[in-house]
Amino acid sequence: MNTRLLSLDVLRGITVAGMIVVNNAGGPLSYTFLQHSVWNGLTPCDLVFPFFLFIMGISTYIALRKFQFKPSGAVVAKILRRTALIFLIGVALHWFDQVCDGQWLAFDSLRVTGVLQRIALCYCAVSFLALWMRHKALGWTAGIILAGYAILLAAANGYVNDETNVLAIVDRSLLGETHLYTKMPVDPEGLVSTLPSIAHTLIGFLCGRLIMESPSLDRKMTGLFVTGFVLMAAGFLLTEAIPLNKRVWSPSYTLVTCGLAASLQAVLMYFIDAQGKRRWCRFFEVFGVNPLFLYVLSEVVAIVLNATEAKPIVYQAIHAVVTDPYLASALYSLLFAGIMGAFGYGLYKKRIYIKI
Repeated sequence: MNTRLLSLDVLRGITVAGMIVVNNAGGPLSYTFLQHSVWNGLTPCDLVFPFFLFIMGISTYIALRKFQFKPSGAVVAKILRRTALIFLIGVALHWFDQVCDGQWLAFDSLRVTGVLQRIALCYCAVSFLALWMRHKALGWTAGIILAGYAILLAAANGYVNDETNVLAIVDRSLLGETHLYTKMPVDPEGLVSTLPSIAHTLIGFLCGRLIMESPSLDRKMTGLFVTGFVLMAAGFLLTEAIPLNKRVWSPSYTLVTCGLAASLQAVLMYFIDAQGKRRWCRFFEVFGVNPLFLYVLSEVVAIVLNATEAKPIVYQAIHAVVTDPYLASALYSLLFAGIMGAFGYGLYKKRIYIKI
């Protein structure tokens, strides 16, 4: 398939819009489904980041396919440049947050982990594995990573939410406590838990291979849906021994969320690419063609709104009309995402695609 998959742009857009919504609650109270699980469990909010990594895996396959997966100086330089850019933007966002809080030179407490940093590391690792390994071996690679990680978690307090957790111990030893997420002992984007995230992205990459190399649209959709079902079934079966846990990115969480993403991609392919039902998805397409840019923009705007205390003013204005604090908080989130979408629509209309 050489034509652009609109359904992939839409799924990416749904994911990015979801990330913006769940990251920008208006008030102190919000619906459970708009909150991450405190520890074990799975809410809709816990799906957005793994969906993005899965989609990035597909997109990485499509991008490297143009170069026949042959390593060259130009390809390697492009991968390293993009990795460094995404990683540094992630760090810069944390620094900008500190600057807005009046801490210009607080580099001793600058967080070096985060969403964009994990995206960068997963993109880099999967890209290089795809260039130098046989693709048939990548599935085994993902499986070995997840199996080894499962053993590590089981053997070294990987499922406790305190400072004795092996992830917290390793991350603090390598990076120092002040450079990590401070609201909980276990950093949700720590170094060790990036390993299963790489496996997660590899699964997306292999699903990209299935999509691009299957001979017909029907085969693509069927193969993707069956793959999604098998991954979900395996993941849910594993929950008997390995709980679903986003913060440690448990193997069961990896399989379940990859399965859900693959199944949803197959459903979207049926309605959008096969049936041509595209009018409803324009809003999400806007987010899907400029995903990282709109995500970064939303983070910058959110930091500014918090620093200038404009956010509580807007929220209180909404709350004055909508007395339910949960609904008022959700409406603020939707308004915020809508404004980001409006900005993205301007870029979309002018066919401006900002690559990060």
